[in-house]
Amino acid sequence: QVQLVESGGGLVQAGDSLRLSCAASGGTFSSYAMAWFRQAPGKEREFVARISRTSRMTYYADSLKGRFTISRDNAKNTVYLQMNSLKPEDTAVYYCAADRGIAVHTTIANYDYWGQGTQVTVSS
Repeated sequence: QVQLVESGGGLVQAGDSLRLSCAASGGTFSSYAMAWFRQAPGKEREFVARISRTSRMTYYADSLKGRFTISRDNAKNTVYLQMNSLKPEDTAVYYCAADRGIAVHTTIANYDYWGQGTQVTVSS
């Protein structure tokens, strides 16, 4: 099975930036589309961003376009999430996930492999 490990979370102030990383092992990284989700306390997990196997296509939640950027380095088996202009409402546990399907997937049911999550806290 594929193992995903997120890192890079922390406590920041509103307006700051963070770059999250997700390292993959146990499979062929380039065969998976990758995505980021997030979950705040008391809320359902929500879609953040998705990137295709060769970085040709990206897809974002509408509310996050322009602030968040997903990227990947297949040579390093790593996917990234660059988060700029962070807001308190961005506070959540951020998860990466892997998908071998061909459709654009923005719901958690379409992903088979998940990381443990990394906490991002944004103070006002």
